[in-house]
Amino acid sequence: LKAGGIAGVCVDLILFPLDTIKTRLQSPQGFRKAGGFRGIYAGVPSTAIGSFPNAAAFFITYENVKSMLPHGSSSYLSPATHMVAASLGEVVACLIRVPSEVVKQRAQVSPSSSTLRILSHTLYHEGIQGLYRGYKSTVLREIPFSLVQFPLWESLKDLWSWKQGHVVDSWQSAVCGAFAGGFAAVVTTPLDVAKTRIMLAKAGSSNARGNVLAALGGIWRTEGLSGLFAGVVPRMAAISLGGFIFLGTYEKTRQLLL
Repeated sequence: LKAGGIAGVCVDLILFPLDTIKTRLQSPQGFRKAGGFRGIYAGVPSTAIGSFPNAAAFFITYENVKSMLPHGSSSYLSPATHMVAASLGEVVACLIRVPSEVVKQRAQVSPSSSTLRILSHTLYHEGIQGLYRGYKSTVLREIPFSLVQFPLWESLKDLWSWKQGHVVDSWQSAVCGAFAGGFAAVVTTPLDVAKTRIMLAKAGSSNARGNVLAALGGIWRTEGLSGLFAGVVPRMAAISLGGFIFLGTYEKTRQLLL
């Protein structure tokens, strides 16, 4: 819990400006109208509050599920074990992540409004379900992301450990995490764009219904391939750096605590 929470807070706060740029690039009103480079830390209170419990919930679920399933280094079931553990971890973590993400992204594209004002406005006009708008699309983004990232991270660590004859150090785990995260980020960018459009959609609009396939279809028809991969560079950069900081910090903190 502590290792996951500390890792989550570190990565989210350090890389927040890149996340803001990515959100504004994906915003339907366009980068400049969404705020450009102004108010780059808009929405950070929401992230600061949600980071620790979100990351802690993920790693508690991930490690416990992994320990209950076969995961020996020689087992051909290892990748499947990591996939199942990561997927369940994301489902649980998204219960905390989605409300925080909704408020954060709306603040990022409305830098003149405070986080508290956006939270109260969402609750007043949409109720609790407004805070969970995009839960399905977030889970549908996070599960494929984790299906790529975590088995790749674990496999790279195993390969590096085998090559050097001992378990990887925390910095080596961080390097593996950066590569795995960057690759997974590129592959899942269209799902991230769809999730952003759903969360930012006006209440009552077609995207507000939360249909991921409909959102992807609409983006493809109006903006083509470039629309589906909007923000891919800052997303890849943020998640590569994030993978380095997040997974490296997690491993190091876990070693120190255990």
